[in-house]
Amino acid sequence: MSESRLDLLNIDTTLFQPPDTARLLAPERAGHAPRFLLLYGSLRERSYSRLAAEEAARILRALGGETRMFNPSGLPLVDDAPGDHPKVQELHALTQWAEGMVWCSPERHGAMTGLMKTQIDWIPLSVGAVRPTQGKTLAVMQVSGGSQSFNAVNQMRVLGRWMRMLTIPNQSSVAKAYQEFDEAGRMKPSAYYDRIVDVMEELMKFTLLTRDAAPYLVDRYSERKESAEALSKRMKQEAI
Repeated sequence: MSESRLDLLNIDTTLFQPPDTARLLAPERAGHAPRFLLLYGSLRERSYSRLAAEEAARILRALGGETRMFNPSGLPLVDDAPGDHPKVQELHALTQWAEGMVWCSPERHGAMTGLMKTQIDWIPLSVGAVRPTQGKTLAVMQVSGGSQSFNAVNQMRVLGRWMRMLTIPNQSSVAKAYQEFDEAGRMKPSAYYDRIVDVMEELMKFTLLTRDAAPYLVDRYSERKESAEALSKRMKQEAI
């Protein structure tokens, strides 16, 4: 035992592990295209958060990713329907399928929309022993009807941390979104579009960098300790 460990009186040294570079660098890399789920926060026919998310999806596919987009129409309010509701089950399946996510919300009354929050609230922190979002990457984006703001992306960053996701540093905020899309719903060339490209490039790189090591990145001392204590308790019960 190293001298530095002798001073950590509250630590179970059998469960305290220095970083394992072999596991961290994950020499075996997955060969499939990175998988991304995109969520948007408006149901309007011409939804600028959906149009921005669609542009993000096109960029991710061009970078070599696979994308799926969840249509929140028909998703009930949390606690207003059982968990086996078809739209809830669809969202859960897509969440488990994805290795990274993009959340794009309008800013309404200085915050993300209720629809955006409802989708996130329906995503469970855990399903049995599986945490569907833990260790997955996340990029946040918002659109505004007026001047540029960052209220929605800041709120979504808090939620991403709460969902134990790896939220990338870059983000996108499109001001006066009604001016940034043509009649066909495609985004016009602009610094706002270039920023979305930046964000998707970064999301792809972070996903490729972390997806194979994600289980190790979120392996925690406290949870190893809890698991060891539960196993010890079970073994004692079986011995009775």
